[in-house]
Amino acid sequence: MWLPMSSKAPLTRQQRGNRIIGAVVAFVFVAMVGAAYAAVPLYKAFCEATGYDGTVRRAYKAPDRVLDNKILIHFDTNVRELPWDFTAEERTQPLKIGETKVAIFKVTNNSDKPVVGRAVFNVVPEQAAVYFHKLSCFCFSDQTIGPRQTVEMPVLYFVDPKYATDFETRTQKEVTLSYTFYPATDVKPQTASAAKPAKAG
Repeated sequence: MWLPMSSKAPLTRQQRGNRIIGAVVAFVFVAMVGAAYAAVPLYKAFCEATGYDGTVRRAYKAPDRVLDNKILIHFDTNVRELPWDFTAEERTQPLKIGETKVAIFKVTNNSDKPVVGRAVFNVVPEQAAVYFHKLSCFCFSDQTIGPRQTVEMPVLYFVDPKYATDFETRTQKEVTLSYTFYPATDVKPQTASAAKPAKAG
């Protein structure tokens, strides 16, 4: 009795090995691409948790004590590739360590359309970042500024009392908090801003 033979010849050992190697390479490539996309948020979370690279840490409650030790906080504002004016209402603020203060920043959109910006920030000296905490900040979310609109953006912050006992920071009497706004190119602009509009006049 005649039986039809399959048109596909059995794979040789070398062909099977090549297919396995190809599958492994494809898996590694996909894994590397996924790791690359995950690296940015993971690195940001690591920096915020540890203060690494001068990154300010986020806090959820204020300290329970305020020291007499005073330091001077400087505010630095920058804009990259945005039609915005970005300034601090006060360029410096004296601060007692452990005291909670509010710094007000203003942004004006000089264009005729809404623009979304994203702020990155750091602290100098870098050793101070682990003790510099923000309870609320415009940098925790993207900001949409309407055409020709001016908004006020408050930052609620404090410096942890441990700053005064750390040998790397206890002699540092000045700290600079620096912000830089960049375009949030992956976000579609909305018609209203989440920030508080500045008062006219």
